[in-house]
Amino acid sequence: MINETALLESPTLRGSVLARTDVLDRVKTLSLLPDEMHVTTAMVASYFSVTVEVIRALVHDHRAELEASGYRVLTGTELSDFKQLSGIQSRTRSLALFPRRAVLNIAMLLRDSEVARQVRVYLLDTEYRARTQPVENPTPMDAASLDARIDQRITHVLGTTVVPLFNALIETSGEHRRELIALRAGVQRIEKRLRQHHTRLQRLESPKENRPLAGVMAAMDAMNGREFEEHVAELLRRDGCTDVVVQGGGRDRGIDITALTADGRRIVVQCKRFAPHLSITSPEIQKFLGAAKVLHDSEVALFVATCPFTRDALNIAAESGITAVHRGLLEEWSAGAALTVLE
Repeated sequence: MINETALLESPTLRGSVLARTDVLDRVKTLSLLPDEMHVTTAMVASYFSVTVEVIRALVHDHRAELEASGYRVLTGTELSDFKQLSGIQSRTRSLALFPRRAVLNIAMLLRDSEVARQVRVYLLDTEYRARTQPVENPTPMDAASLDARIDQRITHVLGTTVVPLFNALIETSGEHRRELIALRAGVQRIEKRLRQHHTRLQRLESPKENRPLAGVMAAMDAMNGREFEEHVAELLRRDGCTDVVVQGGGRDRGIDITALTADGRRIVVQCKRFAPHLSITSPEIQKFLGAAKVLHDSEVALFVATCPFTRDALNIAAESGITAVHRGLLEEWSAGAALTVLE
C-alpha cells in the first residue's frame, strides 16, 4: 500500500496519483483564476495556509517535477495574451501558474502544512479504495498482468531457445568459444532478472489477506468516541490481551482502556478519534505520559489515534516509551498486523 512517507519521498508514486485532483476540493475550496484552470503562487500559499516564500522554496527544490505537472512561468507576449484572455489586472512582468495537478503535487511535497497533510490522507484513502474495490464488468483477460505475461514469454524464449542455441554453438565452435560462453552468461543473467521481476510483480499484484476491507478507516471515522474505544479493546483481545476494561467517563484519570498483555504486563491506552486532518500534539502526549507512568504505573502505554502525530509528539513518545499508534499503523493493526510492543 502507498503510505504517506512513501508519497513524500517518491516522485514516481506522486506522479502515479496526480489525476486525483478531486481530493483538493474535499479538503478545502481551491479558488481559481478567472480562466477557471490555474492558480497563482499566492493562491497556492493561501490554500495550504503557508507563506508565499514556502511555496517558492518548494518550487525551487522541485521545479522539474512541478513543471511536469503543469507548473509554468509566463513572461512577455505569452503573459500579455494570458492577462487579456483571463481578465487579470496586473503589471507584473512574470506570472507563475499552477494547474490543479501541480497544486496536488505541492500537497504531496509540503510537509509542514495541516491542509497538505489532510489532502494526502484523503488521497491515500481514495487510492486504496480504488485499488481494492472490485471492478464491475472487468474485461476478460488472464490473471497475470500484461507485464507479467511479457516477462514470462521472454523468459520462456530465452530458456528454451536462446540458451540451448548457445550451448550448441559452444560445443561446435573452437575459435569463438570464449566469446560465446560470455554471451551465454549474459543471456542467463537477463533470464534470471526477468524471473525475479516476474516474482516481484506477482507479490505486488496478489491480494493481501491481511489488508482491511476497503473503507475501514472511513468506518472508524464514523464511530463515536465510545465505539472507537470498544474497537480498540477488541483489537487488544484479538492479540491475546486479558482483563481488557474500557474505562470511559469522567473518572478515567486520563486512561480509556486498561488490560494485561499475554505475558502479564500492565497496559494503559488513550484513544483519540480525531478528524484525519488534525494531529496529536506534544502536550497531549505529555499529559498521557503522566497518567500512564505516574498514576497507573503502566509497563505498556499505547496512544491510539485516527490522525497523524506531530514530529515533536512522536519524539516525546519515543523518548518516554509510549507507542504512538497513528492512522496508518491503526489501519494495519485493524487489518491483522500485530503491534510489536504487545508480543
